[in-house]
Amino acid sequence: MARNISIKVARAKKDMTQTELAAAVGISRQTMNAIEQGTYNPTIKLCRAICKVLDESLDELFGEEN
Repeated sequence: MARNISIKVARAKKDMTQTELAAAVGISRQTMNAIEQGTYNPTIKLCRAICKVLDESLDELFGEEN
């Protein structure tokens, strides 16, 4: 899995820490870190929750890179 830089960038735009985003979607900071590092594949439900908190679309945060 590749790193998910899109989440980190979107999180920075919202001035949120990993801890704050993790709390907002009901997971641990360690899990959020693993998602950003690309070592954990989140469920679609979790992906949608992250998108909702960050005001981004699934394609913007989790779409395949060209």
